[in-house]
Amino acid sequence: MLLGIETSCDETAAALVTEDGRILANVVASQADLHARYGGVVPEVASRRHLELVAPVVEEALSQGETSLDDVAAVAVTRGPGLIGALLVGISAAKALAWSRGLPLIPVNHLHGHVASLYLQPQDVEPPFVCLLASGGHTLLLDVQDRAAFAVLGTTLDDAAGEAFDKGARLLGLGYPGGAAVDRLAREGDPEAYAFPVARVPGLDFSFSGLKTALLYAVRELAPAELEARRADLAASYQRAIVKALVERTLEAARASGQERIAIVGGVAANSELRASLPGAAAAPLELCTDNAAMIASAGRYATAIPFPEYLALDAYATAA
Repeated sequence: MLLGIETSCDETAAALVTEDGRILANVVASQADLHARYGGVVPEVASRRHLELVAPVVEEALSQGETSLDDVAAVAVTRGPGLIGALLVGISAAKALAWSRGLPLIPVNHLHGHVASLYLQPQDVEPPFVCLLASGGHTLLLDVQDRAAFAVLGTTLDDAAGEAFDKGARLLGLGYPGGAAVDRLAREGDPEAYAFPVARVPGLDFSFSGLKTALLYAVRELAPAELEARRADLAASYQRAIVKALVERTLEAARASGQERIAIVGGVAANSELRASLPGAAAAPLELCTDNAAMIASAGRYATAIPFPEYLALDAYATAA
C-alpha cells in the first residue's frame, strides 16, 4: 500500500492506494474559497495553508482507509512542477513520514500523476494512447506508450486551457475557480452567438492568448446591462472556442501518431462540453480530474523509489523544463 501526498497548488491531499490500483482513501482539502477573494491562487497563502492541512489530511486518509502507517510500504509525493513553496510543504511532510518509518520515498512528476489517474481501478486504461492533459497550469498532448513514461507531442505557447477558463471567468465576472463557473453558465447560452478565434499554430501546439483578448474586447464593447443579458452567450461561445481547439488538436495528434485510443485528464477534463465532444475517449473520473493524491500514489507504482535515507536532500522543482 502506498501513501500519496499532493500539495502542488491549492489542494492539500493524501490518499492510500494498493499496488493493484484500488483506492482505499482519497482526501482532498481545497483552498478554492480561501483564494476566491483574490481571483486566483496566491502562492504564499497556499503554502501557509498547506502547512496547516497536510498532517490532518494524512490522518484522515489513514482513518478512512482503516489502517495505520505500519501498513504503508512507501510514500509517494509530488516533486513538481507546481508552486515551489507549496511543493516543499508536501515533500517535507513525505520525507518526515518516510524517514520516521524507514520507508522508501517516491518522487512523482505531477503530470505523470494526472496520466496515472487512468490506471486506477475500476477503469485501469491500458497504454498505448494519446492523452490530452488540460489543467489550470498545463495543456499538453502526450504519446503514452507505457505506464512509466510519456512523450510530449504538443504544448501551449502561452496560457494553459484551465488558465484561459479562469481568466475568461474573471472577465465575465464569474469569480474563481472559473472553469466550473463558465461550464455552468455556458449551458444557458448560445455557443454560436460569438465567433471567437481558434488559434492554429504550427505543429501540435496550442495558443489561447488571442482568444482571451477577443473576449476582453467583446466585453468592453457592451454596456453593463447588455453584458448581463449576453453573459451566457459569451460564456458558451468562449467555451466552444477552447473546446474546439483542444478537440481538433487531440484528433490531429491521434492521426499523426497512429493511435486509435484517446484519453483526457486534468481539471479541464471535467468540462461537460469537452467530454461530449470526445465521446469515445477514456476520461479520468470527475473526482480524479482535479489535483488529488490518489493519482500521485498511482504514478508512484511506476516511478523509481529512493531508498531510506537517501532522499533527505531531495528538492522540489517549479517547472517541467
